Amino acid sequence: MQSATMEPQVSLSELRRIFDTQQANQWRVARTNARERIATLRRLEQAVLRYREDIRAALYADFRKPPLEVDMVEIYVVLSEIRHSIKNLRRWMAPQSVPTTLALLGTRSFIQYEPKGVALIMSPWNYPINLTLGPLVSAIAAGNCAILKPSELTPHISAVLARLIGEVFPEDEVAVVQGDANAAQALLNLPFNHIFYTGSPAIGKLVMAAAAKHLASVTLELGGKSPVIIDETADIDMAARRVAWVKYTNNGQTCIAPDYVLVHESRKADFIAAAKKYIQQFFSEDASQSVDYARIVNSRHFERLHAYVEEAVDSGAQVPIGGQSDATTRYIAPTILTDVPKGAKVMEEEIFGPLLPVLTFRALPEAIAHVNANERPLALYIFSRRRRYIRQIVQETRSGAVVINHTGIHFFNNNLPFGGVNNSGIGKAHGWFGFEAFSNAKGVLRQVLPSALELLLPPYNAFKQRMIDLVLKWL
Repeated sequence: MQSATMEPQVSLSELRRIFDTQQANQWRVARTNARERIATLRRLEQAVLRYREDIRAALYADFRKPPLEVDMVEIYVVLSEIRHSIKNLRRWMAPQSVPTTLALLGTRSFIQYEPKGVALIMSPWNYPINLTLGPLVSAIAAGNCAILKPSELTPHISAVLARLIGEVFPEDEVAVVQGDANAAQALLNLPFNHIFYTGSPAIGKLVMAAAAKHLASVTLELGGKSPVIIDETADIDMAARRVAWVKYTNNGQTCIAPDYVLVHESRKADFIAAAKKYIQQFFSEDASQSVDYARIVNSRHFERLHAYVEEAVDSGAQVPIGGQSDATTRYIAPTILTDVPKGAKVMEEEIFGPLLPVLTFRALPEAIAHVNANERPLALYIFSRRRRYIRQIVQETRSGAVVINHTGIHFFNNNLPFGGVNNSGIGKAHGWFGFEAFSNAKGVLRQVLPSALELLLPPYNAFKQRMIDLVLKWL
């Protein structure tokens, strides 16, 4: 793997040149058939497999992401997305007939999904392969050109992505642009047809504002505080194991990681004891020595998280598990906080790190009210054996997704739409939903028999008025 300590900067003229070549080439790419797009996806699949070791090494260099974790939540996800698209692409691309209304008797109608054109895919640092190449698969399947802008916070993997993409695609079809926030802003000034952004709600608002200048459509995959509700009937041991697994994967730097737990007050002690057991089972008693535990991506995020803990503790919060940290290695132990006061930043901001506040409730409406008092989350997790409780939570809350008796694994199902609502995102991704996001659903109507509507052309008279009256009443 080549060294990458700093991302190269791209000039404005170079960005414009790449964009212009893709604009000119979009019509050729749009004309590709299913066989040609499938061949392209297979080339990407082979490249991902070929670069597997480079990807693993780059992510370890950037923030010590464990290689097996890379395989599971980065490489597998992309390969699964590719194979799902290959399997279904001919069906997705086929014109979809729609019924004809009686008023339009003599016509035939269908929906033709056509590519939007040139897309910008802006991806984050926390899952840079998964969240860059996953949307790219959908863009390719839909017949678009694309410019990829990975995060500058993970330069090693950005360099690998640039080499991988360069081997598979000509620049006028797919290109990687490296650089800092200035490069991102310069890209947002260009008139893309669609922008797919994954990141924070704050930057998502800026992306949407930039897209509005060109009336570009957007898919915003954002985040927020994804809650876990654990009622008194839940299997506590199972809940603790599954919450701890997904929470501390990638050192908590996951948009769908459990952000806080609402556990029935009668089960709080049991949950904390079980969580401690599984944290030690996963990462030993000293997670700083575990090769399976990643690090915070940079010093700024380390200081942010460290400040969250200090503020909470100074305000009366307890730390029954974890709390240890080391700024020199950007290490923060798997940490659970209890008795966190209202207004603490750890309860106001998306955590995006290995801190897990545990709150309690007495009755289910109290937990539901807590969730609904905050922005709508990307995911909501429920642990319960009581169907009535589960149904009540699903019906009385709003979130991008709900997972019952597990956490996070809905992301792996390509048949489910993935995305948030309002503050946690706009639009959906994965599988058909990703193909749809990068496509324009063009309605096509063909007149095949003489049209009865032509009987109503001017000049109007009493007979035509009676015909209209019948239409308004019956059709």
